[in-house]
Amino acid sequence: MTPPPSPPPEPDNRHPFPRELGLGWPQPSLRTWPPDAHLALALLAALPVWIGLGWFTGGAMRLPSGLWAWASLVLVQPLLEELVFRGVLQGQALALLTSQGQPRRLGPVTLANALVTVAFVLLHLRAQPLAWALAVAVPSLVLGHLRERFASVWPAVGAHAFYNAGFGVTAWLVATA
Repeated sequence: MTPPPSPPPEPDNRHPFPRELGLGWPQPSLRTWPPDAHLALALLAALPVWIGLGWFTGGAMRLPSGLWAWASLVLVQPLLEELVFRGVLQGQALALLTSQGQPRRLGPVTLANALVTVAFVLLHLRAQPLAWALAVAVPSLVLGHLRERFASVWPAVGAHAFYNAGFGVTAWLVATA
């Protein structure tokens, strides 16, 4: 006698918060080839920005001094800022500002991404002049787009680390030239 079939497993809805924070693996995978066009463009677009900053701002860029400053710039700041801004804030804003499965938009940008970008710029006003703080608006929108595209915060963390490393290297190159 065969046992009765077991019912299908219930969906695991116990902990939706990590999913809302974007802590899962990126979907689609970042290992695909060719790489995702949006991610590749986000990384390549940084090159002319670094060249322009080095050319036009010269000595105004702050050079990280010492190993801890570099670690903070390239590892700690991107991880913490992305977990807070793209993870917690954008994740919760997306959950609140989604109707019938579609996030509310301001043109091509989600309202959640726009609101988080305003908060990100305001954070940078604490330590930077107005022009520098405003300059993080476009990268913030790009990082928010990556977070939404991959349903994960990790591509934004990686891109943010890449951006910061490029700023640091550009400051170093200008200082040593």
